[in-house]
Amino acid sequence: MDFSLLMFVLLLLTGMIWLLDIVLLRRHRAPERPEPWPVEYAKSFFPVILVVFVIRSFVVEPFKIPSGSMIPTLLVGDFLLVNKFTYGLRLPIVNQKVTQGSPLQRGDVVVFRYPEDPSKDYIKRVVGLPGDTVAYINKQIVVNGQPVPMQYMGDYSYVTEQGYILDTQKYQESLGHHVHDVLIVPNSGMSEMDPITVPAGQYFMMGDNRDNSNDSRYWGFVPDDKIVGKAMLIWWSWDGQRNRVRWDRMGEWIP
Repeated sequence: MDFSLLMFVLLLLTGMIWLLDIVLLRRHRAPERPEPWPVEYAKSFFPVILVVFVIRSFVVEPFKIPSGSMIPTLLVGDFLLVNKFTYGLRLPIVNQKVTQGSPLQRGDVVVFRYPEDPSKDYIKRVVGLPGDTVAYINKQIVVNGQPVPMQYMGDYSYVTEQGYILDTQKYQESLGHHVHDVLIVPNSGMSEMDPITVPAGQYFMMGDNRDNSNDSRYWGFVPDDKIVGKAMLIWWSWDGQRNRVRWDRMGEWIP
């Protein structure tokens, strides 16, 4: 079950029990009798659930990085805060936008519901906006006929989720107002893409780990109604391979 839906059901359940006690049950209960345990629990948990539900729905939502598709920007085990209001407030569960907010920008790191399975949340970088023509040629993004600037930063190796060491090259990329690092596997012929135009109301997403990312190159565009929010801050990071906290990553803003 979707976590937002679960929270909403619990909110309704505890609220209804508390309300039922106020308008009906309390009148027929002797003053010396204690509250029934369902009422006691409902009164205790309803305010907590309400605060969590409102904050998670309209302010920030936690998100854990499950894969290496955004390395080196985001590592497996990073825990993020996702801004829920920058792109406009949306009603929880139905994800219907009720305020306009700011438009997505090229280079933003965004959490969204995977179009092929909306029960899953993905995180990628916005590469193409509605109306843009996007291509990926010779390991470089081309937007509206203009190659996105890249600068070689050196070699970069990391241990994959399968446990082997992958040697890559790190580049600094300037996409819109965002300057960030991306990884390229120089001898890989995968991931090339001919020019394609982004439809109205949709976005083209790519991972920063360019040769190891399941993104819009393979399954298409992300509709606006699937957007969850803008990735904002790393608040916790756990290195599962070494069983240690990555203290140096905590508090980092996401470029």
